[in-house]
Amino acid sequence: MLHKLKIFYFKTGNFVLYLLSKTWGKDRNRMFFNFDKKYTYIILAILVLMNLTSYLANPTSLIPLLLTVPGVIIIITFHEFAHADAADKLWDDTPRNQGRLSLNPISHLDPVGFILLLFAHIGWGKPVEINPRNFNRKRSMTASEAIVSIAGPAMNFVLAIVFLCIMCLLYKIALPFCMTTTGSFLMIALEMASIVNIGQGLFNLIPLPPLDGSKVLYNFLSFNAKTWFKEHEQIFYIIFLAIWISGVAGRIISPLIELVYSELSWLIAGLLFRIPMFQ
Repeated sequence: MLHKLKIFYFKTGNFVLYLLSKTWGKDRNRMFFNFDKKYTYIILAILVLMNLTSYLANPTSLIPLLLTVPGVIIIITFHEFAHADAADKLWDDTPRNQGRLSLNPISHLDPVGFILLLFAHIGWGKPVEINPRNFNRKRSMTASEAIVSIAGPAMNFVLAIVFLCIMCLLYKIALPFCMTTTGSFLMIALEMASIVNIGQGLFNLIPLPPLDGSKVLYNFLSFNAKTWFKEHEQIFYIIFLAIWISGVAGRIISPLIELVYSELSWLIAGLLFRIPMFQ
């Protein structure tokens, strides 16, 4: 059952959701990309129109999206909370003062980013603002920023495992319910939540601005490399846009999502829950 649902997900209209995550430091006034915003919004508007046309032509294509929405809300909420919590544990009280140490989705959802997620397949939550000067001095400032950045994707992988465990537990103790219409939709929603979490984690580890992976990479660069990276940040934004719009990101990430999901399914369903079809 899990295997069939996985194939359904990856073959339904190339359905991919990109959830951008970024922590804001002193550059907090820079929105989404650090070149003229209007070009970004023009591109997003075109994508919205294209996807709306596709939904109108084939309304059934809305089903995977609708089943994913609850999981996406959880993903954004926990992802941004993880950034805020990591910063707080490193003694930066900026997220706490702004009410970001909360699991209330309203604290983390960005209305524009969420709507675009539904109709352009790319979206974002409210970036978590941090002040690196507040970090404790047990490690370098860039190392602390890297920890805050990696906390979001790490939370996504934890959530993916949790959703898979819930699926397997239901399959193990409530198989008749899983075969009902309600149970089937619940299982699909849980699986999609797990898959999108894996995708969110992998996608945000790409080492290009504005993704979390760029902050992690920055921590390991030499001083000269860090300077060069900062000076050419604009180019990296353009590269990011290019691989996203061209679909290269999807072609790279989708096989990785399927691989990670398959291995986690085997470990959790086969080894932990002893479900025969995965042993």
